[in-house]
Amino acid sequence: MLIDAIRLVFVNGIFDASASSELPAEIVRFSQASADQQKIIKQHLGSVIEGDKHLFSGLNNAWVDEGVLIHLKAGQELTKPVYLVQVSQGAVAHAINHRLLVVLEKNSRAEIIEHFMSTEEKQSHFVNAVTEMVLQDNACLQHYNLHLEGEQQQHIGAVHVNLGRGSQFRAFTLALGSQLMRVDYQCHHRGEGAELNLQGIYLPRNQQLVDYHTNIQHWVPHCTSNEIFRGIISDQAKAVFNGRIHIHPQAQKTLAELSNKNLLTSNKAEINTKPELEIYADDVKCAHGATVSQLNANALYYLQSRGVLRADAQVMMSFGFINELLQAVEQEAVRQYLSPKLAKLFGRDPVLDEVES
Repeated sequence: MLIDAIRLVFVNGIFDASASSELPAEIVRFSQASADQQKIIKQHLGSVIEGDKHLFSGLNNAWVDEGVLIHLKAGQELTKPVYLVQVSQGAVAHAINHRLLVVLEKNSRAEIIEHFMSTEEKQSHFVNAVTEMVLQDNACLQHYNLHLEGEQQQHIGAVHVNLGRGSQFRAFTLALGSQLMRVDYQCHHRGEGAELNLQGIYLPRNQQLVDYHTNIQHWVPHCTSNEIFRGIISDQAKAVFNGRIHIHPQAQKTLAELSNKNLLTSNKAEINTKPELEIYADDVKCAHGATVSQLNANALYYLQSRGVLRADAQVMMSFGFINELLQAVEQEAVRQYLSPKLAKLFGRDPVLDEVES
C-alpha cells in the first residue's frame, strides 16, 4: 500500500527493521519500551479484555513476548497514520502471535491501519492477533483492520475497545476469507457521549469461512453506536455474522443501530446471520436488521437488454453491493489500494470502469 505513514513491518511475527520506518517516541515495541512506557504497558495490557470470555485472547496473553505500544499523551495528535503490516510467509507452518496496545489520553487523535497479508506460496500458518485500545475522554481514533491473507491461513483476531467520555471510535474492517477467519469486536461505552461507527465487508469464496462477532456494550447514558456489515458469499463458502448490542439499565438516551446485508452468488453458499438487541433501559432508540438475498433477476435482465453481458452484469451488481461502504472509506490510500484488489476478485473487466463512469 502506497501511503505516507509511520510503517512497522512484521514477518511471521518478527519485527523487520529494514522495512520499517524510524519510530517516533510515541510508538515503541514492548521489548524496547522505557521504564515509563513499561508502566503504561503494565497498567493497560489486558485491562480491556474479559479474559474468561475470550479464550484466544487469553492465549495471546500467555504467548505475548513482543508487541507494539502506541501511547499519545493528552492533546497529542500524530501527523501521519500508523501502518502496521503483518506478513505471513513460508511453507512451514507457524503459530504467529500479534499484539497491539493503543492508549490515547484525553483529547488525543490517531489513525491506525492494521494490514494482515500473506506471500504467494501455499502456507497454513495460525495467526492469533489481539488489538487492545483505551480511548480516554474526547480521544478520537480511526482504525482500519484489513485481512487479505492466503487461502489456507487460519486467523483468530480480536479488537477490544474502551471508550471514555466523548470519545470517538471509527472503524472499517474487511476480510477476504481463508480456511478459517474469525474476527471479534468487543467495544465498551464507559463514558457518556461516546460514539462508535463500525463498518465491515466480508467476501469469502471457494470453500473459505469468515466469522465476524461484534459485541457492543452500552454501560452509560447518551452514547451512540452505528454498525453496518455487508457480505458477498460465493461458491461453497460460508460466512457467519453475529452482531450484539447490549443496553444496560443505566444506559438511558442510547442511540444504537445495527445492519447486516448479505448477497449469495451461488446456490451452495451459506450465511448464518444473527443480529441481537438486548435492552434493559426504557429511554433508548435502537434498531437492528439483517437480509439475505440473491442477485435481482429483473435488474440482470435490464442490464442485459442494454447490451451488458450477463457475467459482467453479475459483477457490476455484486461490486455495487459493497461499493457504497468502500467509497465511504475516509483514508484515500486505503480506498485506492482496496478498489483494484476487489475488482480483480470479482473478475471485473476493465471495460466496466468505462461503463460505470
